[in-house]
Amino acid sequence: MTRSRNHPISLSILTVAFVVGASFGGARGAESEPGGGWPQIAPYFSPPAEYEDKFGGFRSPLRFDDGSRVETKKDWALRRKEILDFWTGALGEWPPMLEDLEVEMLGKERRENFTQHRIRFRWTPVEKTEGYLLVPDGEGKRPAVVTVFYEPDTAIGKGREYRDYAYQLARRGFVTLSIGTTENSKRRHYATYWPSRENAKVEPLSMMGYAAAQSWQLLADRPEVDAERIGIVGHSYGGKWALFASCLFDKFACAVWSDPGIVFDTRPSVNYWEPYYLGYEPPPWRKRGLITKENPATGLYPRLVKQGRDLHELHALMAPRPFLVSGGSEDDPHRWKALNHTIAVNKLLGYENRVAMTNRPEHSPNEEANEVVYRFFEHFLGQGTR
Repeated sequence: MTRSRNHPISLSILTVAFVVGASFGGARGAESEPGGGWPQIAPYFSPPAEYEDKFGGFRSPLRFDDGSRVETKKDWALRRKEILDFWTGALGEWPPMLEDLEVEMLGKERRENFTQHRIRFRWTPVEKTEGYLLVPDGEGKRPAVVTVFYEPDTAIGKGREYRDYAYQLARRGFVTLSIGTTENSKRRHYATYWPSRENAKVEPLSMMGYAAAQSWQLLADRPEVDAERIGIVGHSYGGKWALFASCLFDKFACAVWSDPGIVFDTRPSVNYWEPYYLGYEPPPWRKRGLITKENPATGLYPRLVKQGRDLHELHALMAPRPFLVSGGSEDDPHRWKALNHTIAVNKLLGYENRVAMTNRPEHSPNEEANEVVYRFFEHFLGQGTR
């Protein structure tokens, strides 16, 4: 499939590598990055001994589709394009990015050391959304983070405990934008659809990536935001969303994926086969739940599995941008077998300490796991104005 010139994921890897390398200090280790706090997060960038250099049954992204090896950075530029072309073709091409976004200010509230704005903006060609823009006090350009979930209220502190990423990061000096698929979540359609739910041309999870990319653009246009220092974070449903957004849209400087199920699995919560993720088909949809003989998967998902494709290929598109998996019950330590493939890509590119994972027994985030999330962003996006 031919990509549009203004398709957001059409940047060449050579350009990306230069920009990211310049931002993160070339091929140095993460200990020399612009932000502080490296000793506190450093342990999470190395797999446990039992998973070191273990790659599982995943096909190496350092092999071209014809089986030949990727040996050089130039080879990786070609291989990255091959991976991206496959996934863009499989998922469907995004519509052109919207320009001159109009942001409607619906209200504001003073909270602690930041101002919270309720806003509305167009995040797809056919749909507007409402969310919250949190702007800390002070002057100058600051780092920013997009937070994604079923609705935008949870991330600003009006929901379940330890999912308030936008609120906590704003308190720490980050501009944050909290977004969510509020109306479709109420209808149990969850995702965004283009041009319509009845005739979607892009897999819904990829289209959610498009919506997040538009949210990146909104932040990048803000006078108080440094466009080179914008990340994204989400938990569970939001973790899947953040994963696809950051892998497919390379302007996100870094990302945190909280327990989404980072590769395909048969667990009920790692349900990429659902029609609102990667199993789209026109309604009526299959009954929600596990794949069975009586309730088979449909659409793209079973074709990807049959072809031996998995999400570790998308992870590799992050390199050399840093990412953290805040793992819980769905992403336990054995996920290092998938993550080791992206570590290998970074090693080829001359980078280390770009892939991290924490682990907790429960799916729900907790204080300890979230502290690493916030220190990760402080470290890789930097703190304060520049």
